[in-house]
This record gives sequence, structure tokens and C-alpha cells, in this order.
Amino acid sequence: MGLPIVAVVGRPNVGKSTLVNRIVQDDEAIVHEMRGVTRDRSYHKAEWCGHLFTLVDTGGIEANKDDVFQSPIRAQAFMAADEADAIIFIVDGRTGVTADDVDVARILKKSPHPVFLVVNKMDNPADDSALWDFYSLGLGDPIALSAIHGHGTGDLLDEIVAVLPVGEDEPDDPGIVNVAIIGRPNAGKSSLTNRLLGRERSIVSDVAGTTRDAIDSLVEHEGRQYRLIDTAGIRRKSAIDEDVEYYGYVRALRAIDRANVALLMVDASIGLTDQDQRVAALAKDRGCAMLVLLNKWDLLTDQQQRDDVRDRIEDRLGFVGYAPVLLISALTGRSVGRIWDTIDTVFESYGKRITTSKLNDLLTEMRDFGHTAVHGSHRLKIHYGTQTDSRPPEFTFFANYPDMADDNFQRYMENRLRETFGFEGTPLRIRFRKKD
Repeated sequence: MGLPIVAVVGRPNVGKSTLVNRIVQDDEAIVHEMRGVTRDRSYHKAEWCGHLFTLVDTGGIEANKDDVFQSPIRAQAFMAADEADAIIFIVDGRTGVTADDVDVARILKKSPHPVFLVVNKMDNPADDSALWDFYSLGLGDPIALSAIHGHGTGDLLDEIVAVLPVGEDEPDDPGIVNVAIIGRPNAGKSSLTNRLLGRERSIVSDVAGTTRDAIDSLVEHEGRQYRLIDTAGIRRKSAIDEDVEYYGYVRALRAIDRANVALLMVDASIGLTDQDQRVAALAKDRGCAMLVLLNKWDLLTDQQQRDDVRDRIEDRLGFVGYAPVLLISALTGRSVGRIWDTIDTVFESYGKRITTSKLNDLLTEMRDFGHTAVHGSHRLKIHYGTQTDSRPPEFTFFANYPDMADDNFQRYMENRLRETFGFEGTPLRIRFRKKD
């Protein structure tokens, strides 16, 4: 079995993400004074006294009918509580019991799982007078805690691990394909995630910037496991006005760093933008294999408009011209099934290895063809080459004058490697070194 799960729930701004970061000893969860920073539920591995468990951070629960996100946030939070082995219900010791606290407590009292009522922001351990108010919630003895200072955290964790079932950590299987879904805000990333998973894993909204944390979901398709990472929409740093969105940007970059394959979502109804180019460059620079998904293709009814989008893709994404382009609709499901096979294809290219003998056969053909770089009386001669890495594939060529291998010659080498060995969907790293 996997690790036991502990869900952290409560209304906004009571310190849920601060406590999560305190327990996992990292800054994985976004913390900000603004209400509603956490929206989707996010998962974090934690450990206490040798006990491993998964901690789930959730969005703040409140009865705010004016907030378009509140209904799905509530649903996400209670879904986390349903799947948990234990629940941490956080309240604010400074404000006392609120109507939202009473509402959440009423629902949690029906849960078959242990519920730990935590009164946060109790920064003075000697003063526990604020605790008495929370007995009215009917969830047993409240636990005083200061997430920001750490007071009471150890006692809370002692009680939690005492009731958790024994679980085993599931090692990171190298056969799992890590897939990051990236792109500008409102391109349809969460809709695609839910379509691929077949369930409402991420909150889907037409408001740009809905997803702020990177979210992992494991899914099996035709015998192979994939880890889908739905990320916050990436914008130019200069266009990021809120600190929160900046932190989401950082987490999106982290998601790309640990992905094997990046699905670049482009809103076809808007067309390719400068931001799309920058996102593609980020994934290429970090060595991800890539697919380009033209989403909302069904909204383009004019053939000229479709041709213009295709031409723009070919022209402005030429630096990742190796990436396959699929025309999809995450909303209707059009061509979404083709994504799985294409992920498998580019992942195979991403991990492909070429034997040294085959690589040097190619070099022999190139020498016979006669194309090389010449500078004055010097002529570039490549003696031999070898593949030095994969994921992404990396090649090192030993030459007499490696500095003569300029950008044009490196592009020529890359094109010949792709023509000969394929490498669809993956970047190639090519280096030239002086032969000893």
C-alpha cells in the first residue's frame, strides 16, 4: 500500500499552508496573506519520527457566494478529507469561532476518520485561554499551536502518527513518465488534465490564473503509468503583478525541471504569442521532450484562420520544430486520445541511445559528403563521436578545432542526427571537444 494521507482543512488565512511547510520542512506550499491563495489540493511527502505520510494542503473553506472559486474549492477540500486517514482542522485562535468554522465542523463530525482540532496562532504557549471557545465545535480537545513559530507542532505530530495506518513509501519508478502540462494562463491546462484523468482532479475555470501550485496525479493508460503535473500558467515576469502569481511561476519552473515530457498548451483561438515562445524555450532549455497542443481548435471555423495559426506555429516555434503538433479540444475531447501515443513516441526518443559504431558510420558519410566548417587555412575535422547521456540525448564529438563548430554547423549536425536516427519530440545536446 502507499503512504497514509493526512488532510489539512479550514477556512482561508488560518495558516494551513504555513503548517504544511513547517511539517514538510520546505516552502512547497504557497503562503501569502491574501485570502484564497491555495485553491486546488496539493500533496507533500512528510516524515515524523520514522513515520512517512502524505500531507494534503487544501483551499480555504468559507461561505462566500461572491467568490466564483468557492464552490469548487469546498469540493476539493472535502474530497481531500474523504480520501484521508486523518484530518487536521485548523482554526484561528486570534479571531475565535466563526460561522464558517461551525459549518466545517458540522461536516467533519460525520467523518469516519480521526479529526484533530488545531487552534493556530497561539504564539504564547503559556496562555491557552483562547482554547475554551473552540470546545463548542464538538470535536474534542483543541490543540494549541503556532505554525509560524513551531510551538506545539511536535505534540500534534505525535498524536497524528499514533493513529495512522502503517504504509510503505512507493519508490519513484523510472518507468513512470513525468508529464508537465505547461502554457500561458487560461490555455486549458486543467481541462486537459481532467480529461486525461477522467475525473475532476483540478479546479477548471475560465478565469486566468486559477491554478497556482503544481499538482501531481498518477494515471495508468494501457499498462503504463504517467505522472501528470498540472502547473500554474506561466507569464512574463514583468507581467506578474501579484507575489502569489510569481510563486506559482517558480513552481511551474520546478515542475518543468522534474518532467520528462512537456505538453505545451497553446490557445488556438488566440494564436501563438510571445509568452508561448518563452514557455517553449523554458522547456527546451531544461531538456524536456515536448508536444505542442493547439487547444480549442474546434473554435476555428474559418480555413484561412486555421492556416494562419499553423503558419505562425511553424515560423515562431521553429527552434522546437522537432516537437509534434496535435490539434485538440480539451473541452470536447477531440483528438485527446492521440496524446498518449505521442507522449510514448517522444519519451522513447528522449531516452534513446545510439551505439558509437552507428554514430561513427554517420560521421563517415558526412566526411564523404564533404560538408564541414572552414576558417582560413583551417578545416574542421571530426575524428569520432559518442553519446554521453540520454534524457535528453547528448552527444560529444572530438575534433581538431572544436571552436570552429559554430551555431550553423551545430544545426547541421543536429539535422543529420535527426534525419538518421529520428529523435522526434526531444531536444538534442551537442558538444565539441578537442581530441587529446
